[in-house]
Amino acid sequence: MDALLIGAVACTTALILSAWLMTFARWFPIKGIDGDFLVDYKTMIRAHVDYALMALFNLGFFGAAKAAGVELHYFACVCVAIGGFTNPTVFVIAAFDPEFWSKTKWKVFSAISFVITTVGFMTICYQLICHALCTQ
Repeated sequence: MDALLIGAVACTTALILSAWLMTFARWFPIKGIDGDFLVDYKTMIRAHVDYALMALFNLGFFGAAKAAGVELHYFACVCVAIGGFTNPTVFVIAAFDPEFWSKTKWKVFSAISFVITTVGFMTICYQLICHALCTQ
């Protein structure tokens, strides 16, 4: 389950870095970087919010499992940690690449990321609901 803590730290680090990047881009616009390098500021904000949510999911699953005395499957925890980081990263890449949504490689990356995340989330949710239903 420590993979969830590692995932939370990775997402929180990306959250802080994206906050500084966006702040720097707004306070100190530099020709060639703001508007040319960081093309889509709104999409970068989506990534920032998504990193925060994924960090909280990692911590929430870890805390809920610990409190309930459930040992989550290692594979599911790794999927949540990896998917929780790669999903927001999709938005980061899109913020820098105006042609992102039309490129096959990014569509494949996005699909793989979403599948990994879904497998992790659903496995953990299944484990938690089984625990809840079996302890009553």
